[in-house]
Amino acid sequence: MKLLAIDCAANLCAACVYDATAKQELGRSVLDLGKGHAEQLMVVIAEALKASATDYAGLGAIAVSVGPGSFTGLRVGVSTARGLALALKVPAIGVTTLGALATEAAAAFPGRAVLAALDAGREEIHAALYDEMSVLTYGPAVTTLAEAVTMATESSSVLAGTAAAQIATSAGRAFDIGPESATADIVTYARLAAAKGESDKPKPLYLRGADAKPQAGFILSRLRP
Repeated sequence: MKLLAIDCAANLCAACVYDATAKQELGRSVLDLGKGHAEQLMVVIAEALKASATDYAGLGAIAVSVGPGSFTGLRVGVSTARGLALALKVPAIGVTTLGALATEAAAAFPGRAVLAALDAGREEIHAALYDEMSVLTYGPAVTTLAEAVTMATESSSVLAGTAAAQIATSAGRAFDIGPESATADIVTYARLAAAKGESDKPKPLYLRGADAKPQAGFILSRLRP
């Protein structure tokens, strides 16, 4: 089965085609955008399909990063994945960014617990803790830096994600550190989705609300008859 993986969780707009039977990546396309995922994603997907000598009819599943990550990017990626899955009559499979980062860290440091942590701003951290067998034991959830330090110290975990260095510095001790990026390599999402198989329809994993909120001062009172 060939699987298309999509990632718009962070700055990257990425797609790859993965042969789940051969466990081999067939082709990819990755742009470092920052913004503009909605305008570029279908182009990136088309380039990944071309690089893999595959067309839409040859796909058996769609995988997508569901976050936590960019509010807008997640919405673009997940809605595209679900739309393609519906049109092609194939399953859509969601994979969390924290899970993908933890998988890469576990591959670099086998048999170790992993704390995947992303700097969410506002002195908050998005975190997920996995044990030595890569089983999720905490999160994904919003936590404080102090709580993340406690988790990392007590579990002697490998750190991964954009908050890894911050946690190590705050703890005042050395940690083994895996990827420090905001998202994993696109093929990691493909591999995890292939191993996961069919699941519920993916939804964006928003651990907190959008930054943009209505300004209450401009809300007009409803007139009563």
